Amino acid sequence: MATLTATTAVPTAGVVLDADLTVPDAATGVVLFAHGSGSSRHSPRNRAVATTLNERGLATVLVDLLTAEEERVDARTAQLRFDIGLLAQRLTGVVDWLGSHPDTARHDIGLFGSSTGAAAALVTAARRPEAVRAVVSRGGRPDLAADALTEVTAPTLLVVGGLDTQVQALNAHALSAMATPAELIIVAGATHLFEEEGTLEQVAELASQWFIVHLGGPDPASAESR
Repeated sequence: MATLTATTAVPTAGVVLDADLTVPDAATGVVLFAHGSGSSRHSPRNRAVATTLNERGLATVLVDLLTAEEERVDARTAQLRFDIGLLAQRLTGVVDWLGSHPDTARHDIGLFGSSTGAAAALVTAARRPEAVRAVVSRGGRPDLAADALTEVTAPTLLVVGGLDTQVQALNAHALSAMATPAELIIVAGATHLFEEEGTLEQVAELASQWFIVHLGGPDPASAESR
């Protein structure tokens, strides 16, 4: 299966952000990643999940939501990573960019958010209900999306580690506030970063199936087995 891979500059909300775009041939949807606190598009965990999505025929976009200078400031202050309004504004701009980019414009969009990035993803989903068709949160903080939770219409999957009890409680509370079809799945034996053997693979599989169902198109792995 031929795959387009490119690093590109994305103009959004008055800044230009670096992004890695991967589009498999005959992609059935595109998933935009919103990284968590202190992370970037080079996050090994999100890149591992993205690779699984690519293997299942889904395009992916991993983008830095902060500029290089902002990342240096945030490394000292840890303030920008919790500015959900700023992150969501930029993520929304990237969604709009995907809608006009020739390699992604025809595809439904899913959002994959980690930690604070999950809150930005949910706010973006509420702002772009026609464009964003599914959301997956990994160890996320959906509670930080506040009132936007009630406005999300995209089917949402919340995945939390079984040992991450505080975040479990926050996700359960957020789930109760959502009117859209949503599900909370606990991965047994996993901590917040899903560093335990086999746990991140479970996240990747859960995300793949969620996006395949809600973004449309057959699962290539299933098609090959027939």
